[in-house]
Amino acid sequence: MDGFAGLYCVNVGYGRTEVAEAISRQAFRLAYYHSYAAHTTDELAILSDRLVKVAPGKMSKVFYGMSGSDANETQAKLVWYYNNLPGKPTKKKIISRERGYHGCSVRLDDGDELLSRPHGSAAPADLHTGVPHHYWGANPGESERDFSSRRAEELDQLIERLGPDNVGAFIGEPVLGTGGITPPPEGYWGAIQAVLKKHDVLLIADEIITGFGRTGSMFGSQHYSIEPDLITIAKGLTSAYFPLSAAIVGEKVYKVLEDGADKVGAFSHGYTYSGHPIGAAAANAVLNIVEKEDLPGNAREVGAFFQAQLKEKFAQLPIVGEVRGVGLMGAIEFVTDRDRKRRFDPTLKVGARISEAARERGLIARAMPHGDILGFAPPLVTTKAEVEEIVGIAESAVRFVMDELTQDGLNI
Repeated sequence: MDGFAGLYCVNVGYGRTEVAEAISRQAFRLAYYHSYAAHTTDELAILSDRLVKVAPGKMSKVFYGMSGSDANETQAKLVWYYNNLPGKPTKKKIISRERGYHGCSVRLDDGDELLSRPHGSAAPADLHTGVPHHYWGANPGESERDFSSRRAEELDQLIERLGPDNVGAFIGEPVLGTGGITPPPEGYWGAIQAVLKKHDVLLIADEIITGFGRTGSMFGSQHYSIEPDLITIAKGLTSAYFPLSAAIVGEKVYKVLEDGADKVGAFSHGYTYSGHPIGAAAANAVLNIVEKEDLPGNAREVGAFFQAQLKEKFAQLPIVGEVRGVGLMGAIEFVTDRDRKRRFDPTLKVGARISEAARERGLIARAMPHGDILGFAPPLVTTKAEVEEIVGIAESAVRFVMDELTQDGLNI
């Protein structure tokens, strides 16, 4: 069983013939044409209209790419262009969060040091704000809401230190994905947005993982009352049946681009494969399934059962520090001392061993990179019976590794 939907992406499940047939029809009809110089195709025009209407906030236009990484680079280019036009050429810096992940390209660096530091591409530390993870980051006795207020105050101080005239945007995932599948603490997004509005800083919602139903809402932004200026999507857009990503542009940003066109011309951007007609056909077929089968609703209903099952089976185990998640995404974080919140010695590779034990028993779950964490993100078509199977296999794997640790002399 694939308990991670590939990489959070095969939302409609494997073997959906309606998507394969849409791809085939388009390949026979028109396998390729570019979207430069006002060209388009019918599937692309239909898709763009659907995305603007279904996305949260007041959206206007869509720029297409082939991966979430290039879509986030498009967002950076839009932020810079948006601020250049009204004469704010220094308002270019983009703040991300520690453990945030926004792709493997080099232009838009993010806060995931494990993935970016080895080749030297990580942004300077002064462009990162703190991880919104209450379990590890809260002061003793600090409530989630107070913790969120402190994180917002830290962001406010960072922008003041950098200079509001130098900060163009803040980028964040509604729910941290690679950073540990970590839902935001209570009050977090409301507090963060207040700071961004104060300093006229754009908000880029990275919905690459959370878009199209994973949280139980169509978009994570809707789930957490986020009002983005720009939205990045990929993964669930085609359920990975074809590479396609998009940067959705809000009316506020597009109006500035439109007004500036008379002076500097159209926004010059695109790739050879932007808006690929086969990708557009795949995306429309996937959106049909998402809407017809109400996959956000399934993620909400089955997801609630999933979260309850995770807590029931794992929350009281002596090596489990936290069970967390939302909708059909969840994580179990393992520690050697629950009371003192002490991590395992990294050389023990507890998370990786549990992931391997799960795979040996027939379940793909991910050992997350920021600790001993077992992550889940099953397809959005997952049933309650399949949840029980996923959780049952995971429990067997955890108990197997617990026994190994005990045999090795660890007191757990």
